[in-house]
Amino acid sequence: MSVSIDQIFVSGKRWLLSWLAGTPDWAIQIASSLINIFALLAVFLTLFALMSVLERKILGRIQNRYGPNRVGPFGLLQPVADGIKMLVKEDIVPVRADKIVHFLAPVLIAATAILALGIIPYGRNLTPFTIDGGILFFFAVGSTTELAVFMAGWGSNNKFSMLGAMRAIAQMISYELPLVITVLPVVMIVGSLTPDTIVAAQDDYVFGFVPRWFVFTPWGATAFILFFVSGLVESNRTPFDVPEGESEIVAGHMTEYSGFKYATFFMAEYIGMFAITGLATTLFLGGWHAPVRALEFIPSYVWFFVKLGALLFVYIWLRGTLPRTRVDQIMNFAWKFMLPMAFTCVIAAAVWHYAGRGLRGWLWSLVVIAIAYTALSIVLDTRRKFAPRTYRFAE
Repeated sequence: MSVSIDQIFVSGKRWLLSWLAGTPDWAIQIASSLINIFALLAVFLTLFALMSVLERKILGRIQNRYGPNRVGPFGLLQPVADGIKMLVKEDIVPVRADKIVHFLAPVLIAATAILALGIIPYGRNLTPFTIDGGILFFFAVGSTTELAVFMAGWGSNNKFSMLGAMRAIAQMISYELPLVITVLPVVMIVGSLTPDTIVAAQDDYVFGFVPRWFVFTPWGATAFILFFVSGLVESNRTPFDVPEGESEIVAGHMTEYSGFKYATFFMAEYIGMFAITGLATTLFLGGWHAPVRALEFIPSYVWFFVKLGALLFVYIWLRGTLPRTRVDQIMNFAWKFMLPMAFTCVIAAAVWHYAGRGLRGWLWSLVVIAIAYTALSIVLDTRRKFAPRTYRFAE
């Protein structure tokens, strides 16, 4: 791998900072942070625009229909048209709404989503902000999303908005528990809350060709699936988009929003999705490491975004395939299955570690996961609740 290509962005940043040679250290630090912030915004706002059109094109293919194909070549300028439409639409605020809270809600939810992107390693030496407790920071910032959703519902002074916000908050808090708990096994095994250290722990290969990614362990694979499903719920994506079902009359906590404020909520949802999938890549899929040694010549940041794109494609695939679930099914699934399985992953990771992290530990951790899954399947047998129905028609 060419080091110059892999480190081209690092070299570019150093070149920009070289223009500030001789200035105080605090000025250089501020300039460095601003460069990181502008780079993050440029990359992920571009990715947001690209995803908004690619998602509709992929869903069109899945559902055997056309996606956007009128605005620009192959419809690629559709995000530009959408942005102009949102900018020129009238911003309607209810007369009795709390104007300040109504305005701050979309700003807060977008800001927290962008902040969560700052601690993810996008490549070798490409972590925007290296923090010792980066994983803790990610969840601390992400938890303010519930506050922003509540502000949107409360500030709208609308019963539909308030009920939608309460439903969204209940769902998000329920799945935030398994989301956090499934991270614990990785933190336990690595012994660090720093994303860069977690990625470094997944370097090298077993038998020379199998990556040391945590997803290739029984506890890691299970934790990854649980984390991915919880991320779907946190991002309010199908089949868990009950709080803001687009096909229904109202849009949950966003009912009283229009124009660019509504677009900000829409953007925050996508950026939050990028953050969750980016963290999943970091924790379980080896971060920016290549899947095989022969492909290490490809720049590290390319591998990260390939993995990120694969997870985002699964998000779209699920949206075009699965129907929306009921709110009671979502809550039952969280508390009766997701949470016990998340704790099981912690136990299985401990068994894997103390059994030597080899084949013996792999098999014992698989046994722990299998026992817990089988027990939950028996206890939570749903066949009685969903008995065959007999449909009677008028003759």
